[in-house]
Amino acid sequence: MTTTRFTGTDSYIATPDLMLAVNAAITLQRPLLIKGEPGTGKTLLAEQVASSLGAPLIAWHIKSTTKAQHGLYEYDAVARLRDGQLGDERVRDIGNYIVRGKLWEAFESERQAVLLIDEIDKADIEFPNDLLRELDRMAFDVYETRQTIEARHRPVIIITSNNEKELPDAFLRRCFFHFIRFPDRDTMARIVDVHFPGLREDLLKEALSLFYAVRELPGLKKRPSTSELVDWLKLLLAEGVAPSQLQLTDALPPMAGALLKNEQDLSLFERLSKMVRARQA
Repeated sequence: MTTTRFTGTDSYIATPDLMLAVNAAITLQRPLLIKGEPGTGKTLLAEQVASSLGAPLIAWHIKSTTKAQHGLYEYDAVARLRDGQLGDERVRDIGNYIVRGKLWEAFESERQAVLLIDEIDKADIEFPNDLLRELDRMAFDVYETRQTIEARHRPVIIITSNNEKELPDAFLRRCFFHFIRFPDRDTMARIVDVHFPGLREDLLKEALSLFYAVRELPGLKKRPSTSELVDWLKLLLAEGVAPSQLQLTDALPPMAGALLKNEQDLSLFERLSKMVRARQA
């Protein structure tokens, strides 16, 4: 059964303020701009919103070379020239060489779709502004075929950003904004329970204590995220690590490579662990 309100799913722990943000964007018919540090579930949110609403998900993953036009359509002139040289009858219809983009797919979806524009800040600074007219009109023109593509149903648009660069003010004005804060321990315990139901309480307690101790280290270059915690717990369970092995010692924690991703952070953790142990002695 479809619904027009997002209430979270069994596999995604959504906080009340996040559910409120999603539903506000749907009500206002504005793109939802989601920010938050990597690993906080921004991309996964779009998948879960689509699942909750019973809507198809259309994902547009942005790269540094992505242009706004790619989301509308691309005209493959090279293929048409090649076919023309080979005498292919397809060249008579220029529409055969129009490659539909993700916005076109979302606009022509028979049901309201969820359109994910993932990591918009990876693209050129002009990329967001180049989409303003199309997102406002819910339509765009295909100049080669003289078509106008209009949205059958206004898609739910979710845009993620890792804050690598500032987005233009004109673009921000058209969005509903939400920042996903890093989960507190209680919320994180609920997230872990989704992935590892029935996990031993003593193991969970020690793992979360060590995980948050690592995240709070001053000077850490890259703090471990939720996804890295899940990977780490999976390894701890696979190797049968005991809760007592997760207490702070002079050595690195078991499977440290799942949490700490560069040599500077590994060295920092070792030094600070030794300092803590020395004070406790």
